[in-house]
Amino acid sequence: MNTFINGLLRLRRGPWEMVATILIALGVVMLMQPFAMVLFTYSFVVTLIGTVMFIIVSHFPE
Repeated sequence: MNTFINGLLRLRRGPWEMVATILIALGVVMLMQPFAMVLFTYSFVVTLIGTVMFIIVSHFPE
């Protein structure tokens, strides 16, 4: 856990790609759930933020 937080603070690719991947997955889950319209409403924004974030952090150093 300490390595993960240290990687986030030092702007390393691995931890930030994991955060971006989790955001993308969360957006897809929000899109497919049938219970809350609010989650469905913001699903595209969350997926888009995760995708753009993944593109940006893929240029971070290892």
